[in-house]
Amino acid sequence: MTEEEKLYTLALTRIGYVNPEVMLRLYQEVGNGKEIFAHRDDLTTIIPDCSQRLREVVGCDWNDAIAIAEKEMEFCNDHGISILCYGDENYPQRLNDCPDAPVALYYKGNADLNRKHVISIIGTRHCTSYGIDTIRRFVSSLRTLCPDVLIVSGLAYGADINAHLQALDNGFDTVGVLAHGLDTLYPQSHRDTARRMVSQGGLLTEYMSATKIDRINFISRNRIVAGISDACVVVESASRGGSLITARIAQEYGREVFAFPGRVNDKYSEGCNNLIRDNRATLITSAESFVETMGWHTDALLAKAQSHGIERELFPDITAEQQHIVDALQRFGDLQLNTLLVKTGLPISNLNQLLFELEMAGVVRPLAGGSYHLIM
Repeated sequence: MTEEEKLYTLALTRIGYVNPEVMLRLYQEVGNGKEIFAHRDDLTTIIPDCSQRLREVVGCDWNDAIAIAEKEMEFCNDHGISILCYGDENYPQRLNDCPDAPVALYYKGNADLNRKHVISIIGTRHCTSYGIDTIRRFVSSLRTLCPDVLIVSGLAYGADINAHLQALDNGFDTVGVLAHGLDTLYPQSHRDTARRMVSQGGLLTEYMSATKIDRINFISRNRIVAGISDACVVVESASRGGSLITARIAQEYGREVFAFPGRVNDKYSEGCNNLIRDNRATLITSAESFVETMGWHTDALLAKAQSHGIERELFPDITAEQQHIVDALQRFGDLQLNTLLVKTGLPISNLNQLLFELEMAGVVRPLAGGSYHLIM
């Protein structure tokens, strides 16, 4: 994407409020903000069923939005912030599965957002000693079982900050998804942790600098926490709260949702217990059960074998078309069927047959939620 296309894409996010799903569909149909600007007066030629509201928003005067976008690009350039637009190689590819993914993200950090394994660890802001200890044991054990994991959370009080701290202390990269621009930090008490994360993970947001800290933004950012991950782990939650919203969104996106159970009378275990009771989350008690359910134990066994000097077995003979699938899973990790369609360019009928053949050959394994995992 050229700098000019990037400029107009950022401006697109400032021309007026448009539902994220509608915005993404428009962006997907047209390709980038510059082309949308070029067709601002004839959107119906691209999207025949375009609503009157969308035509009015896109057809407005873009001058102010472009000026804001220019200022933001300058700010990002001065502060080492990457602008990730939908469709870019470095844009979090797992968000491609999400119908309301942001068309632009701002990222300061060094972690690969398309790491093979990504999990979000979330929970109440009123984390108890039980929750803190659960996060510590989970992350510590995960380091031994599956070390190549990116841990995501929201850098909030409670479960979030403990997830980030345990990730840092155990050598994991960790990314905080923020509800404001990268010119500030909330809460400010987490500033030291955020600085550590920039060099061992990163900070990610869909909001420009100078964005007002607003409650609705925290709710909106939950979809990124859910969508950027393969699995969502809820540690503690009351009967209502942001972590339950994130868990619901993750389930809607087809992500795996897990919850640690708690005592029936504990206020901050009620939400987790309800998720498990209603079959909206899988009960886990340890990192071992999590890794086993996700099918990541094969990676742990491989790492152990390689550490003892045992060479990885070669793939069985596979066709060129099957290799496309293997290459996609090697690069991006576990993928759902619709994402594999995009990554491989194979027709759906062929893809289903090829996946079946690879499964029979012991190369891939289907996971709950419709994802496929590369075994070898």
